[in-house]
Amino acid sequence: MPRIAGVDIPNDKQMAFSLPYVYGIGRPLALKVLEQTKISPTTLARDLTEDEVSRLRAVVEGELVVEGDLRRNVRGNIQRLIEINCYRGQRHRRGLPVRGQRTKTNARTRRGARRTVAGKKKATK
Repeated sequence: MPRIAGVDIPNDKQMAFSLPYVYGIGRPLALKVLEQTKISPTTLARDLTEDEVSRLRAVVEGELVVEGDLRRNVRGNIQRLIEINCYRGQRHRRGLPVRGQRTKTNARTRRGARRTVAGKKKATK
């Protein structure tokens, strides 16, 4: 199981699908990295040679911001928005959707599970 940027890459998947296990690498970027290192996207991770793994490591860890550094950058950006008290920072602080989505209905992912209120049953006629 190759280890790239501190992440174990699954052996039984093609490199185009196993490289996105690294935080910060999606499918399009994975294909670009594989093209840059001259590795076929259909190659299984277990079939990589040591030379190919070292080339991948050099590109991913050397040229890209991934894993811990990227998480730290994102967290710092969110923290900056909160500290300057802008609208987006206020939404982050309250745990509400940040990008203009409605909250009257939906928004369950950001707001959490529904909390039922006692004594709020419909009146029967």
